Amino acid sequence: MNRIDLNCDLGESFGAWRMGEDAALLALVSSANVACGFHAGDPAIMQHTVVLAAERGVAIGAHVSLPDLQGFGRREMAVTPAEVHAMTLYQLGALHAFARAAGTAVAHVKPHGALYNMAARDRALAEAIADAVRAFDPALALFGLAGSALLDAGRAVGLKVVSEAFADRRYRADGSLQPRREPDAVIDDADAATAQALRMAQRGEVTAVDGQRVALKADTLCLHGDGAHAVDFARRLRAALEAAGLRIAAPAAA
Repeated sequence: MNRIDLNCDLGESFGAWRMGEDAALLALVSSANVACGFHAGDPAIMQHTVVLAAERGVAIGAHVSLPDLQGFGRREMAVTPAEVHAMTLYQLGALHAFARAAGTAVAHVKPHGALYNMAARDRALAEAIADAVRAFDPALALFGLAGSALLDAGRAVGLKVVSEAFADRRYRADGSLQPRREPDAVIDDADAATAQALRMAQRGEVTAVDGQRVALKADTLCLHGDGAHAVDFARRLRAALEAAGLRIAAPAAA
């Protein structure tokens, strides 16, 4: 592999409340997952984020979520596949309106938080998301956890799937992410996170929390934009990847 995508969850401010340094991060990433109002974001924030991403040539994705503003989309809910299908279409359509008005287009879809994790293991929910994406636009790419049910569902309906890995998250031996509610689920040390990202991008593997070596395919690396040092880490990680000979580019630009 001589290229890697860097994606970041952006547009997560809401009303008078602000989260992250979106403008600075958009200068460092190649794909932006824009919150669509269910877990974060509002119409004005969505519009502003889309315009900024378009100006910087960053690929725009719909970061679809469960309807959980208070819990930031990180709490699981009892939802049916039909509900998830409708939620995905609703949020994707909203972002598409802002993208079209800005003279650009949505390039991919990535579930957020609890929905992401649920779809990684629940084939029925994964199929609901994949079917909604295909119904809206079969040319859209579907981002999902490497080795997950979501990517399998996307492939089954003919979507381009993008295997995602996380620079700053711990992995279990089965390739799933260690839940945030557990200790040390997030890697706070920038050097350790950078080393893990390089290993995933170059060698296609990660060390699980129990010490096992786990194979995974990393087409894109996720950066979280809500940390206090998110911009500094993004800058450091991009420099390390480029120094290793990797070109930073969105999947569609590969």
